Amino acid sequence: MTARPFAHRGLHGQGRIENSRAAFEAAIEARHGIELDVQLSGDGQAMVFHDEELGRLSVEQGLVGGRTAADLTRIRLRDSDETIPTLAEVLALIAGRAPLLIEVKTPGREAGALSRAVSAALKGYTGQVAVMSFNPEVGRWFARHDPERLRGLVVTEKGKKWRGRLKRQLALWRSRADFLAYDIRDLPSGFAEAAQRRNLRVLTWTVRTLTERARAAEHADQIIYEVAPKGPAG
Repeated sequence: MTARPFAHRGLHGQGRIENSRAAFEAAIEARHGIELDVQLSGDGQAMVFHDEELGRLSVEQGLVGGRTAADLTRIRLRDSDETIPTLAEVLALIAGRAPLLIEVKTPGREAGALSRAVSAALKGYTGQVAVMSFNPEVGRWFARHDPERLRGLVVTEKGKKWRGRLKRQLALWRSRADFLAYDIRDLPSGFAEAAQRRNLRVLTWTVRTLTERARAAEHADQIIYEVAPKGPAG
C-alpha cells in the first residue's frame, strides 16, 4: 500500500471536482493510488463524498445523512456533469486498477453503521484497499468484524502537551491500526517515529508543496498529495 503516492480525493483540479469519477480516472492514468472519503446516507449506504453537508460540493443543500442513496445519486456535483456516487459504484469503476484508501467519516464516536456499509461494499472486491479514520472506533469495528482489512488511524496533533499524547496513544490502541495517516504539519513527530519503530507504516497528508514533499520523504513512508509529485516517493 505504500508503493505509490495517493491522490487526495482523487486527482482533482483542472475542471475535475474532488471525489469524482473523473478525479479517480485521472489518478489511475497517473498510476497513483486514490484516497477518497465516504459518508453515510439516510438509508445506510456508503456514499463517496467528503462533507457532512451538501452545499460546498453539490448544487443542493442539506445533510448527506438526511437523503437516501437513491436521492444522493441524482444530485449533481458543483461545476460538473457528474453526480454523487455510491462506494459500490466507485469500486466497480476502479476495479483494482489503483490502490485505494477509504477515509470513513463518522460523527462523534459512533462508527458501526458506516463501517458496516463500507465492509459490505468491499465484499468480494479484490483490489488493494485499506480503510482509515480519525475515529478509532472505525478501526476497532473492522478489527472485530472484518479483521483481514488493513486499518489506519488518521492523526493530527492539536498541541504537543501530555494530554494530546495520551489521547493519541489511546486512539492508536483502540483502533488496532496497521498504519498511521499523519498530518504533514505535525512532522517530524515523536509519536509517528515511535509507531514506525513498531513497524507501522506512516503516510502523510496533505502534501501540497515541494517543501512538504521533502519533509515527507524524510519522515514518512508515502504521501497523500494534491500536487503531482516528481519522481519516486517514500
